[in-house]
Amino acid sequence: MRTDTEGRPSEARSRLLETATRLFYGEGIHAVGIDRIVNEAQVTRATLYRHFPGKEELVLAYLSGVDKAMRAPAEEAQAAGLPPAEAILAISRSIAEGIQSQGFRGCAFLNAAAEYPDPESPVRKAVIAHRQWFLDTITDLLAQIRHDGAEPAARHYVMLRDGAMAAGCLFDPELVSETFLHGVERLLEVYTATGDAAAAGG
Repeated sequence: MRTDTEGRPSEARSRLLETATRLFYGEGIHAVGIDRIVNEAQVTRATLYRHFPGKEELVLAYLSGVDKAMRAPAEEAQAAGLPPAEAILAISRSIAEGIQSQGFRGCAFLNAAAEYPDPESPVRKAVIAHRQWFLDTITDLLAQIRHDGAEPAARHYVMLRDGAMAAGCLFDPELVSETFLHGVERLLEVYTATGDAAAAGG
């Protein structure tokens, strides 16, 4: 990573990444070419290639930034020492807020996965790594409530989240968020009472 003399990421790199993030998320990764990014970031191609050897590295940097942003609510909830159920609800509320934010067009990782189907692609691997972290995080929190059934319940939660992220850019985002949060509350209610992940769907 190129930095300025004080060790911070260079202004040009930050501008390139901000531009790529906006365009990749808003219009799709394959739909946006390097020339468009260079022009809108107001840098030269040579400058881009000094910071990112190719488009794939720029895509990976974009996803890394999204990953960091999506980890923040979970890290904040855990740092605050919230009980596990409250931590899951805090994470869920953050997801709901994102769904209702201006310009929302689904999960950046699910969008990227649709564009990079090759399981050997570094982009696809970055998507899988992020999703594994998210599943592990929810599983660990549920296991603090009760160990039995934590992973199936976490998979159930991730499916609720994925459905909400997909629906949030197609239907009324407020209604989608409300439905998602109600589903999470119901899952936690049943899981806390019985530890039965399957029952949470009833």
